[in-house]
Amino acid sequence: MSTIVATLGTDRARRLRAALTALLVAAVAVSAPFYFAPFQVFQLTMVLLYAVALAGLNLLVGFGGQISLGHGAFFAAGAYTAAVMLDRYDTGHLATLPVAAAGCFLLGLGFGVPALRLRGLYLALVTLAFAVFLPPLLKRLEPVTGGSMGLTVDKLQPPAWSGMAEDQWTYFVVLAVTAVSLLLARNLLRSRVGRALLAVRDNESAAEVMGVRLSLHKTLAFAWSALFAGVAGCVYTWVIGFVSPDSFSFVLSITLLAGLVVGGLASLYGPLLGAAFVMYVPSVAQDISEAAPGVVFGLLIIAVMFVAPTGLAGLAGRVRGTAARRLIRTTTPAADDDRPSGSEPSAPPTPASEPSAPPTPADPAAVDAEPVGAPPRPEKE
Repeated sequence: MSTIVATLGTDRARRLRAALTALLVAAVAVSAPFYFAPFQVFQLTMVLLYAVALAGLNLLVGFGGQISLGHGAFFAAGAYTAAVMLDRYDTGHLATLPVAAAGCFLLGLGFGVPALRLRGLYLALVTLAFAVFLPPLLKRLEPVTGGSMGLTVDKLQPPAWSGMAEDQWTYFVVLAVTAVSLLLARNLLRSRVGRALLAVRDNESAAEVMGVRLSLHKTLAFAWSALFAGVAGCVYTWVIGFVSPDSFSFVLSITLLAGLVVGGLASLYGPLLGAAFVMYVPSVAQDISEAAPGVVFGLLIIAVMFVAPTGLAGLAGRVRGTAARRLIRTTTPAADDDRPSGSEPSAPPTPASEPSAPPTPADPAAVDAEPVGAPPRPEKE
């Protein structure tokens, strides 16, 4: 009974701590655009939209156990869907979001079917090929995509009643999209689809025995991942107001995968930390070395992997675990600390109920001893 009460108390404390953390993060996120410069607000906006893209990649790689080097291609598909709708059909910005999400979901569904027979390096090569050939394809479709020149569209404009600047209004819209996307990813992982993805990742044979359809859930993993990437690409068009094929090279896919690994695979907070890494570290590397920012960026990735092998999301847990072990080691007294100095440790006491060892036959007393209850022996004359 006491164990149950203690468990309930621990769960209640954990929920309270999570609620307080969420409130604190929400307060900081809402007040941030009023205390930072416009360029810094723009950087925070880019962090939020990259977090949406990494949340989708996390579903596929972190929780699905598959690998994709073509996530930037789905990002580009969502961006160009929004740009074409805004430029050719003069639709509203919000109307482009569901279209981009649905189109990328179907694209990921179609791409996941032929990828069912592949795994490991072969799947990585196929997804990388998708990211490599998409930019030249966009250049060929000049009547629709604008070719190498790209497309320039209008950015989000704040309504008159808001009284906000353009960067502040864009930040809040992207913040709302990011919050809904991360909540959707969290609920998806707690549903039957998420549990099936985890089962497939851990052991495909055991999952199939338990009734999980491997082909269906592997395909759905690609589809959901592409949906989140399409949403992020659509928001990217709102923020930047310009798309071109050179903005979505295969380097973008590699950068997104590196950001997810650095942030933490299979973690709900990993996409946010990875997005901050993708946004801020290249600028820091540029400031450190203008001649070779890529070298500095690579060295920083290696350093983070040495310090936090499980990603930045697992670093706090590692630090807490190390501190707790050291605290226990320093506060737990040793067994012989209470005895006087110079005295030898005493032998452990023998329990009173433990029977004594039987005497050996070599003992004369043992040879002449009569067994208990035996008749008296006649005396020798």
